[in-house]
Amino acid sequence: MSTMTRNTTFGQRFLANEWSALAIAIAIGLVTLAVLSPAFLTEFNLYVMLRSFCVVLIVAFAQMLTLAVGQMNLSVGALGGLVAIAVGGMMEKWGFPVPVAILCGLAIGAAGGLINGLLTVRTGINGFIITLATASAFTGINLGITESIPFYNLPASFVAFGTERFYALPYLLLPPVLIAIALAFFLARTVPGRQLLAVGGNPQAAELSGIPRDRVIVMAHTLSGLLAGAAAILAVAQLGSAQPTIGADWLLMSFAAPIIGGAALTGGHISVAATALAVVLIVIIQNGMVLAKVDPYWVQFLLGALILAAVGLNRLRAVRAGGA
Repeated sequence: MSTMTRNTTFGQRFLANEWSALAIAIAIGLVTLAVLSPAFLTEFNLYVMLRSFCVVLIVAFAQMLTLAVGQMNLSVGALGGLVAIAVGGMMEKWGFPVPVAILCGLAIGAAGGLINGLLTVRTGINGFIITLATASAFTGINLGITESIPFYNLPASFVAFGTERFYALPYLLLPPVLIAIALAFFLARTVPGRQLLAVGGNPQAAELSGIPRDRVIVMAHTLSGLLAGAAAILAVAQLGSAQPTIGADWLLMSFAAPIIGGAALTGGHISVAATALAVVLIVIIQNGMVLAKVDPYWVQFLLGALILAAVGLNRLRAVRAGGA
């Protein structure tokens, strides 16, 4: 009797978790694709999926942090593209050592995010509009610097990090895993992390309790820019070149994973674990469609449908919670 009670309790706890539906969907997807496509579970295909996961996860985290405070960062891809080109130029044209170029790239990303945050709080204009404008500016700087010409001659050690692997595990997986752990700790265990969620959940109450709302919003945008820069650096290592088009397709993906993971568009609720699982699900769907030889443009359609479904589900949960 006690064993049955424990099993029931575990099942109830699992299903009550916000990421349980994602875990079930991932399990169904894995089993289905493993049965339908013999190539799915090959070492090389798993490696390909994990490489895709690396960049997308950090891009999703970049957007997740602005969603936490009820903001949006439409410049995440444009800023990433600017960082990618800057890092590539530093290594190829100016001969910067790899660590110095990486640090400079991260600094550029953080500076771009800081600009977004300061413009948002100083002007009082919604971050949606501010980042829409800065996205255009960042893209213009990117194309003005490069004239749409990529940087190919990057240091071999840097490119190797983006391509080498241990069986199916790419070395590229290490940074996003460390970032995920750091973010989870930051949001759950630090005062600034808790302030981030407090400002998103109820800005007026947060201000009344002494939390510096504007400073927290600037922090969220700065961290978002920093992570966009980190994603760009990984993308350059992954491709083996600094392409001006890096980041051009990040925007939809950056919203898809956090929203599918249950992030509230009004702020105050995000989940590192659920966002990571949402990225896993997206990567599985993308890979499955490639193996099935489905037109890649349908991936965009499917992601849009998933976002609408996730927003609707989150809204339904909020209404039910309010009714309770």
